[in-house]
Amino acid sequence: MEIRTAAMADLATVTAVEAACFPPTEAATRQDFEKRLKVYPNHFWLLEDESGRLISFVNGLVTDEPSLQDEMYSDASFHNEHGAWQMIFGVNTLPDYRRQGLAGSVIRRVIADAKAQGRKGCVLTCKKELLHYYEQFGFINEGVSDSIHGGVVWYEMRLTF
Repeated sequence: MEIRTAAMADLATVTAVEAACFPPTEAATRQDFEKRLKVYPNHFWLLEDESGRLISFVNGLVTDEPSLQDEMYSDASFHNEHGAWQMIFGVNTLPDYRRQGLAGSVIRRVIADAKAQGRKGCVLTCKKELLHYYEQFGFINEGVSDSIHGGVVWYEMRLTF
């Protein structure tokens, strides 16, 4: 398995994996990914199997804003390549490949890259049932987020270096 950063040529595949991982009310659209890939393709970490099939990916922009805001999902202009915080918008793994540690491999790579780039840390939001999953990587639950994305309750999690 190989982890690499994305290119615009990955647009259709990334969109398809997202659609397989999230309900329509929460999934990013093709247009969202197109904007993101134009502005920050190097903040998409793609895990592919030996045949080059996309299995898992993590993406998010970098900003000086300390909290993840819903507007960031669709507005790539929030990205500041020299920003303090690596936001994590989505951790996607195709259903048939879950519970094998693949997403964890990608998350660890995101964390390592963010550290190497001199960031203050990483921020994500997740549902209550995933709090324990992200805690194993050192993320701290900061409580219920202001997010109304997808009409569900999200918790903001932060990993400070």
